[in-house]
Amino acid sequence: MEKEKDNWYSSWFNTPFYHILYSERNYDEAGLFMTKLTDHLDLNKDATILDLACGKGRHSVFLGTLGYQVTGVDLSPASIAEAKKQESKNVTFKVHDMCLPLDEKFDAVFNLFTSFGYFDKEEDNLRTIQAIVKELKPGGYGVIDFLNVTYVQNNLVPEEIKVVDGITFNINREIKDGFILKHIKFTVDGVPYTFSEKVRALTVSHFQSYFEACNIELVKIFGDYSLSEFSKEKSKRLILIFK
Repeated sequence: MEKEKDNWYSSWFNTPFYHILYSERNYDEAGLFMTKLTDHLDLNKDATILDLACGKGRHSVFLGTLGYQVTGVDLSPASIAEAKKQESKNVTFKVHDMCLPLDEKFDAVFNLFTSFGYFDKEEDNLRTIQAIVKELKPGGYGVIDFLNVTYVQNNLVPEEIKVVDGITFNINREIKDGFILKHIKFTVDGVPYTFSEKVRALTVSHFQSYFEACNIELVKIFGDYSLSEFSKEKSKRLILIFK
């Protein structure tokens, strides 16, 4: 019988297969992004940073090497268990739902690598922004690193096969009902699995409406991890800085 998970972002992220599929993620690129971003924000070297939806903690760990006091949180217990293996005196990890504010305040809150817009309920996106606002110290910066919907629409690859660690992942992509969908099928030890990733197709105007509702200001938009200017047609990323 095929195993299918209902709550995709809590179940799929909590499997080892998720990390296998995305094992090629570029750690050097992540480090370059964090260096450029913290320089741009002109954060003090003892600044506190919340890495919201941190996964296995690759950004948190690098930020720790720069000297920042970092807290990484994620909904996935499996991801946090892996992240905890990399804890240090200035980097800690915990399981947490990003819709709810932590009882702490930070100089910066980073939400990276398209870790937003998962929710079926639109109000949960706003709740997450509201939580970030409550987690920021006065004058602190929030950063959301999202995909550029226009670029995705213009460059969508409907079908793809990826073989990673001996597992053949059959991937289908579509944009439907305001969501960007990725359907993933594979078989391990004779057992077929099906998962889907579902991210709301949020544009700059969507985020601006969230920010206005929270009485915060969008201060800058970048289009890639080198912090190039944003182009609606050409940029792969939508990196929003607000306070």
